[in-house]
Amino acid sequence: MQYLAIILITMISGVVGTGLGGVVGAVLKRDSNKIVSLLLSFAAGIMLAVVCFDLMSEPLELMKTGELPKTTPIIVVAAVIAGYALVYALNYLIDRHANREVKHIDRNHPSTADNLDELIHADHFESHKGMKNSSKSNLFMAGLVMMIAIALHNLPEGMVIGASYAMEDDLTSNLFSGSGFIMAIVIGLHNIPEGMAVSVPLISGGMGKWKAVGLTALSGLPTVIGALLGFALGGINAIMLVLSLGFASGAMLYVVFGELLPESILMWKSKLPSLSLFAGVLVGFLLVSY
Repeated sequence: MQYLAIILITMISGVVGTGLGGVVGAVLKRDSNKIVSLLLSFAAGIMLAVVCFDLMSEPLELMKTGELPKTTPIIVVAAVIAGYALVYALNYLIDRHANREVKHIDRNHPSTADNLDELIHADHFESHKGMKNSSKSNLFMAGLVMMIAIALHNLPEGMVIGASYAMEDDLTSNLFSGSGFIMAIVIGLHNIPEGMAVSVPLISGGMGKWKAVGLTALSGLPTVIGALLGFALGGINAIMLVLSLGFASGAMLYVVFGELLPESILMWKSKLPSLSLFAGVLVGFLLVSY
């Protein structure tokens, strides 16, 4: 029963969140840089609070009770580095393939997107239209590469949800209130621009809108697999729980500092994204405190 509940919650977070991004990319205009900037920084704040005040603090609490050795902080740091490195590598592959066939970022341009069209790679289509050798098939293949890359990227994000649920003493009463549920919601919001990044090049490459949305939603399925893996590993023993939580924390720290914050600040060069981050940290603290 617990596994079925986690599958359902993670399905909503991964498949529905990514699929919703596909719908947004298919039907809406992309002129909301400021709104997206605030949403990204707010989600980053909540993630940061959950990681620091909940996921990484749980092993320390277990160490204080004698259930874990004094070397626990070192184990946590090693697991965090491993999680961070894996997601960094996956995002490197995504960026490398997404920007490969149209060079729209010159040496004077920020290496991360400062426009919503760049964030979701919608500007590929405009660039291709102006090229004599333009090929929709190339753009279509870019969309498929993005879909595979996002699918791989969703696996460690799912482990975050599963590992968060694994540390709950009473999972039944915390299915819709604990840190696992909070992370499922935040990751679901984070998946919306990722879904847009998949659907836009697929549609621009000639695929039907709703077929593209369906394939985009399917790229969120690995989130479910990751959640089950994180929950199963975290439930083996205390050391595996520490490793799962540390790995999950590292994955989320990269998402916060390597993706959400740089994009939000570049998309709206003001102090408001920082204020939104601050609000997100406070909200996250309150969410994990009750």
